[in-house]
Amino acid sequence: MSIDLILFLVLALVAVATALGMLFSRNAVYSALFLVLNFATVAVFYVLLSAPFIALTQITVYAGAIMVLFLFVIMLLGAERLPASPALPWQRPLAIFLALVLIAETGYLLLFRQAVTATVSLPQTDVFGSPSQVGTALFNQYLLPFEVTSVLLLSAMVGVIVLTVRKKGERE
Repeated sequence: MSIDLILFLVLALVAVATALGMLFSRNAVYSALFLVLNFATVAVFYVLLSAPFIALTQITVYAGAIMVLFLFVIMLLGAERLPASPALPWQRPLAIFLALVLIAETGYLLLFRQAVTATVSLPQTDVFGSPSQVGTALFNQYLLPFEVTSVLLLSAMVGVIVLTVRKKGERE
């Protein structure tokens, strides 16, 4: 076993453990901190793949900006202590409609887009991970994972807002 494989396996265990810790944590602050650690582990994966620009972007944007904002909102408003609120009547039909749109988009991308070639070429180290190459690959070859990630981030943001909104008469 090479050192790269051992490092990959250790980082994979850490990534899976932090993701499970985020999912099963009952405290919102601990869950957000597990997610920050998961983002850092993913950034190390990018460094191992010789993509320092993407790793720096991962740390700066996700762990640095978005998660600090989530933690600030959760801790400032005490979201972990809020009681559950009833769902609005229009939420379920809208969620079903948006899920069907997402499934249709996924089906289109999987069936009608050009298939990705099975051969993997070694990256050129002088342009690999550059901002222009990342943007071109992101919106051409990796459009589906980009859309899935955007939906996950949107749902996390909506979840934080739902957890922190108080009714008009519940102000402290």
